[in-house]
Amino acid sequence: MDWLEEVKWDAQGLVPAIAQEAGTGDVLMFAFMNREALAKTAELGEAVYFSRSRGRLWRKGEESGHIQKVHSLRLDCDGDVVLLTVTQLGHEPGIACHTGRHSCFFRELDGGGWKTVAPVLKDPQSIYT
Repeated sequence: MDWLEEVKWDAQGLVPAIAQEAGTGDVLMFAFMNREALAKTAELGEAVYFSRSRGRLWRKGEESGHIQKVHSLRLDCDGDVVLLTVTQLGHEPGIACHTGRHSCFFRELDGGGWKTVAPVLKDPQSIYT
């Protein structure tokens, strides 16, 4: 059986994908993959996602230079979520979020509101030209 057939794609042909940093275990980001993105990721050893807003494949770092080297791909017990273990590379290693932060999960619920708990490492205006 083709390994891609074991993935439970949603009605739009997508599967949720979580990128986790290899060294720290930090969850860096969440995105979606279609069949082509997952196959390309496995082939290239770099994260390729499907951008719902752009309606096309999106190689992580294609604009920012912040690529994700993939060490492993795992499929959860239900076959409907993919976990990528990655090393975040690029001009400023360690930036995964388009806001210039290490992780996209930089807000924490505190006292009934969302509090920013991680600093901007680089101004996004200087990353995306």
